[in-house]
Amino acid sequence: MSPTVSSAMLDTVTINISNSHNDTVSFERKYSRALTLGELKGKLETITGGCAGTMQLELYCGDRLVRKLDDDSQPLFSYPIEDGMRIHVTDNFQYIQENVAKFELSQEEYEKKADSVRSFLKKNKLGKYNAEEMAKLEEDRKRQEEEDRKKVEETAIGSRCRVTTKGQPTRIGTIMYKGPLESKPGTFFGVKFDEPLGVNDGSVNGKRYFECSPKYGSFVAVKAVEVGDFPPEEFSLEDEL
Repeated sequence: MSPTVSSAMLDTVTINISNSHNDTVSFERKYSRALTLGELKGKLETITGGCAGTMQLELYCGDRLVRKLDDDSQPLFSYPIEDGMRIHVTDNFQYIQENVAKFELSQEEYEKKADSVRSFLKKNKLGKYNAEEMAKLEEDRKRQEEEDRKKVEETAIGSRCRVTTKGQPTRIGTIMYKGPLESKPGTFFGVKFDEPLGVNDGSVNGKRYFECSPKYGSFVAVKAVEVGDFPPEEFSLEDEL
């Protein structure tokens, strides 16, 4: 190992951490440059609430993107990371727990920071600071809500339907319930599928809404349901090889 690398490995770097889950920033976090990117992600779990296995990192100098940090096996000293830079964490943040460490910076102190994510969003009128965008999102939400309400009113129990949801195959079934659930806000269709492609038996948290065999039932968002003439698919042993 060369003297230059050895010296870098013993050094530390002080950086700021932001994340895509909210607009807060954890300032002046000190890390050894000898840490691999994968090891750093592990430490960032307790700061951001993300998962090291799925988070993606970007290095910023102020508001300027320097580069993506994309090789978990490389040590920090192999990247152009300098004191005062910011690492932005992007993740789905489904692993957040109640004991995740909170940011120590007060709201008053954070508002004074010129290089914060919030300051950047305000200056560029992005996200919730874009009044026009927020108004459009609210308009879209109300329109979808009205479309869902009409669909629920016009749909009869026993109607055939096709359900299309992200990450699932298209499923055919019969509407057995329409209305609210005790455990979740909003209105849902309870569907009994023709095949065991569901997640329940028509009940949720011990409350029964309709009858069906296990794994044949699901409660899905109204917008994911298309009502129509969808006859049951017929299967024949002659179709099998």
